[in-house]
Amino acid sequence: MASPMSAADPAPSLALDRALAIIELLTAEPGGLPLLGIAEQLGIPRSATHRLLTSLLDHGYVRQDRDRGFYTLTSKLLSLAFTHLAVTGIVDTAQPVLERLAAETSELVRLSVVDGDRLTWVAKAQGARSGLRYDPEMGMEARLSCSATGFAWLSTMTDADALALVAQQGFGPRDMFGPNAPQTPEELLKHLEQARRKGYSVAVRTFYDWMAAIAAPVRHPVSGAVVGTVSIAGPITRLDEQRLEEMAPLLLAAAAEISSVMPGSPALAHRAGSSSAAPVRRVS
Repeated sequence: MASPMSAADPAPSLALDRALAIIELLTAEPGGLPLLGIAEQLGIPRSATHRLLTSLLDHGYVRQDRDRGFYTLTSKLLSLAFTHLAVTGIVDTAQPVLERLAAETSELVRLSVVDGDRLTWVAKAQGARSGLRYDPEMGMEARLSCSATGFAWLSTMTDADALALVAQQGFGPRDMFGPNAPQTPEELLKHLEQARRKGYSVAVRTFYDWMAAIAAPVRHPVSGAVVGTVSIAGPITRLDEQRLEEMAPLLLAAAAEISSVMPGSPALAHRAGSSSAAPVRRVS
């Protein structure tokens, strides 16, 4: 006798698809949406939408505003993401390097990781002790078309692949970002060509009107694949072109060091094997 929930039954898959669609929809709606709005935008019956939202509420992925009845995402997904990063060891191993680079440059240093077709900032160290400071929240997705972080990652790809990713996300408009934010493929490719030539990207007033930044890719120690970027950012009043160039060797050294201490690095394994201390527990 066939199971009531057999492999051929499309109901579980459909419910999962719909639940994920709700989560993805709400990520772009920080103010939340009402049940009817969610159902209409996704083309899901109201009754099914209500059941899915109730399940997401029970599991802590969404919350409902008592006054308006709007549904918004909680921080649970972000918490899970950071937990995953902690388990893989990327953030833990990179943080001391970020702290040192921040101290050396007296500016904000950030680490991003590649997550499919996006870059997400996951760690930071603040080196500025006075004056204008930028203290962004972690977990934000980088705007590829106008950030130093985006330029650095895109520069490691072919032009076609880079432009395809930007087409998915869209060009960052200048009224929302900086006055120098690229608005066409031709403008963007100039930044990518410069980054390929230098080994790091430069962004001046492309992400914010007052900001300058440089970024370099971080590669996996074994495969060589780009797994993220490390960047330095600060106000243009402190980071003129000369200062950015002076910091570039420190940035490149930090990117190389983060790669060398990542879990799986042959250099890290060699140091661990030659140490007389107790064996280091491997993180799988």
